[in-house]
Amino acid sequence: MVIKVFLASSSGSTAIKKKQQDVVGFLEALKVDYTQLDIACNEENRMWMRQNVPTEKKPTNGIPLPPQIFNEESYCGDYDTFFDAKEDNSVYEFLGLPPPPGSKEVPVEERNGNAHGAEEEEGEGGEEEEEVAEGETADDEATEGETAGDEAPAEEEEEEAVEETDEVTEDTVIAT
Repeated sequence: MVIKVFLASSSGSTAIKKKQQDVVGFLEALKVDYTQLDIACNEENRMWMRQNVPTEKKPTNGIPLPPQIFNEESYCGDYDTFFDAKEDNSVYEFLGLPPPPGSKEVPVEERNGNAHGAEEEEGEGGEEEEEVAEGETADDEATEGETAGDEAPAEEEEEEAVEETDEVTEDTVIAT
């Protein structure tokens, strides 16, 4: 399976250039085999890309902009869907490729088969959150009790701090 990335080598748009570089750079970092197909210099590539992007994925003007990504003849998506897959750690799924051993990405079969186990883990985490909430309430009550008895010393400390500030200001004025 070869990933095809349709690019425009002579694009006037810096946004398109950055998106193309992002896709190519990420594929290189993952060591994914891909082929760059230039739509600016090759009319056949441009026509093939335009004809094979699904109608529902085309912009309102009907002309898809590069980069467009395919797995052989199968459409994967444009930059926005690639970026979403990258953020979700699901690039291999997006490309229609199996993740390599040791990848953070979990194959679709394992995700679907382990869906029940994930729910159980969330339930356990919920219990811990309740305990923390109870602990916070207990801390809040203790803090309130301490605050009520310690109000006078706190006020005295503030007054002392103000007096120290005044002394520094008077020294500064005298020195000038």
